[in-house]
Amino acid sequence: MEMICVLFLSLVPAYSRGQGVYGKRLDGSTLVLSCLLLPWGCCVRWTKTAGSASDKFQETSVLNETLRIEKIQRLQGGRYYCKAENGVGVPAIKSIRVDVQYLDEPVLTVHQTISDVRGSFYQEKTVFLRCTVNSNPPARFIWKRGAETLSHSQDNGVDIYEPLYTQDVPRQDAASISLSVPLTETCSVLGAGTAVWYQLYTFLPQESVLPSHSQLSYFVPGFHQSLFISLLVPPTISVPKGQSTITVREGSRAELQCEVRGKPKPPIIWSRVDKETPMPSGTMTVETYDGKLHLESVSREMSGTYKCQTARYNGFNIRPREAMVQLNVQFPPVVEPAFQDVRQGMGRSVTLRCTMLKGSPMKVATSVWRFNGTLLAQPPAEQQDYSELKVDSVSRETSGSYECSISNDVGVSACLFQVSAKAYSPEFYYDTPNPTLSQKQSKNYSYILQWTQKEPDAVDPILKYRLEVRQLAQRNIIQTFIPVQKMEKGLLLEHILLNLKVPQSYEVRLTPITSFGAGDMAARIIRYMEPINYPSPTDNTCRFEDEKICGFVQDKMDNFDWTRQNALTQNPKRTVNTGPPTDISGTPEGYYMFIEASRPRVTGDKARLISPLYNITAKYYCVSFYYHMYGKHIGSLNLLVRVRNKRAIDTQVWSLSGNRGNMWQQAHVPINPPGPFQIIFEGVRGTSYEGDIAIDDVTLKKGDCPRKPIGPNKAVALPGSGVPAQHGPCLCGPLTFFLYVLLR
Repeated sequence: MEMICVLFLSLVPAYSRGQGVYGKRLDGSTLVLSCLLLPWGCCVRWTKTAGSASDKFQETSVLNETLRIEKIQRLQGGRYYCKAENGVGVPAIKSIRVDVQYLDEPVLTVHQTISDVRGSFYQEKTVFLRCTVNSNPPARFIWKRGAETLSHSQDNGVDIYEPLYTQDVPRQDAASISLSVPLTETCSVLGAGTAVWYQLYTFLPQESVLPSHSQLSYFVPGFHQSLFISLLVPPTISVPKGQSTITVREGSRAELQCEVRGKPKPPIIWSRVDKETPMPSGTMTVETYDGKLHLESVSREMSGTYKCQTARYNGFNIRPREAMVQLNVQFPPVVEPAFQDVRQGMGRSVTLRCTMLKGSPMKVATSVWRFNGTLLAQPPAEQQDYSELKVDSVSRETSGSYECSISNDVGVSACLFQVSAKAYSPEFYYDTPNPTLSQKQSKNYSYILQWTQKEPDAVDPILKYRLEVRQLAQRNIIQTFIPVQKMEKGLLLEHILLNLKVPQSYEVRLTPITSFGAGDMAARIIRYMEPINYPSPTDNTCRFEDEKICGFVQDKMDNFDWTRQNALTQNPKRTVNTGPPTDISGTPEGYYMFIEASRPRVTGDKARLISPLYNITAKYYCVSFYYHMYGKHIGSLNLLVRVRNKRAIDTQVWSLSGNRGNMWQQAHVPINPPGPFQIIFEGVRGTSYEGDIAIDDVTLKKGDCPRKPIGPNKAVALPGSGVPAQHGPCLCGPLTFFLYVLLR
């Protein structure tokens, strides 16, 4: 015969404190639920809705299965299900709802508000008392003044609004009352009821002051506590009378003050009105509790408007109160010019002006002029921010040092003027790179001295130059005068120094002479150098196999250097997709020159490789070389020619930019230099690191470059060079070397 399970569910009261109602337990009690089974042999399983109550439940076949929960918590309330089955028929299920009761300790909060009523004659001062509690079932609040219960119908001035109900579990109930005068209040919270808002309005004169403290007590069954509370008063802030503008001298101490009122008294936050300017401490804000901002050793940069405002204030949802204080830091004047060299022709007038650029106060209080240290009898009339003095006629008697001392009642600063009619110094220019041997005496040498004149039109015309030559380590001076017909700005003058002893060095002094007299002198040292025998270009090719790299040198004025390497010496971690794998020969032992575009190189950096100085033995020359320009960030490769004559002139004759593929290509560039020359390879770094450039097999030979096109990237001949143009995309310099005409 089949035996179907039958369930009987019972609640066994077993809790630690208090009395429970069927189906309910106080928070912290013990819950015992039992399922009685008929017949035996059924399997029982407990479950719960609205929560994970199965953490302590398990399937079992024990008869009279009992579910026991020690110290039940409020979140363990809900409906519990007992399910029994033995595999025959439909399982038997019984359920019961368990409602956990609890009551937490009430929490009381207090704050006060003030608002104007009837203009400014009255103020409404309201104290809000709010009592909140977590409970189940909902708490009922009763407010009392002393032993007297407060209600809307019995207490004059009490206003009762609609009751506020809360239905959630767990729940928080609230009751609030507002009183104009704080007295001893009692908040009672009972185990059942609703939350009710009370509000009492009483108008007091503006001068009335509320008591600072009030004793308040509240109680619930099982709890009782009394405490003292402080009434909250909204903050106000102001600047004391006469303290809105503070004026101090630089280097002294300053104190800015703002008065704040409120209960409790909030701290003050100081900041600059200019939000981008930090406080003197370096931070953007400074907090003080007495409303005073102390500044030690103030500087002129501290001048400006400072803002004081109340910090965020608990209990009031109001904007911060703020006020402003102006700080004026007085400091001595800053004048211009600090020094000025004034040159003027004889008999002409000069006006000297000393201007105050900065200062506090920004006004000239006094100004005193001195000439060569002597106080001038009648200083000129004072101006607002400058002082002037006019020298009617520049002469030897009026030339000298003029000083203007300006005061603004805080300090003194001075302008210094040096007035004269003497000429500025000459400026030595390019000299021949090597001395010229005298044909009469092989033990002597000569030197070409070249110079220009600084600002020749500033004073009277230069009549002549005084030249003084002295052999180093001797005192004897040979003095001569060099006459000048007309001196213009930028005009190059030269004088040949003869009979200089080999290998002695000499000091040379050059002084311009005007109608005023001697001007400023310039000096330099001339040292003997052995003459250089310029090599003649040959048809030999430089393959950079030797460490001397055929006499090429790195330019000391560029940004970085060319590097000599081969496939065996190159960096194994070098950048891929740029630079040649080997030299033009394709062997790993072959060397080439290249520029490395990786860090620390930046866009536009230049590396220059300069050849030896060649003497000219033909009219035309051809520069041939191989280049490798592979990478997406390739910059430029330029070829320049530097001609040595009276001065060095660099001219770009060929240029190529951008990625040209992973291959060596050849260029032929015709040149026709008029004098001793050098060739310069200039590598320019591109926009990023994949921009290595290399050169190899450089040849300089006499005659024209090949006339037939050799490749798509070959240089074309220079216009006017006598070499027919080669058509192709390579850019070549349009300049030619007719420098004899330019330099004559």
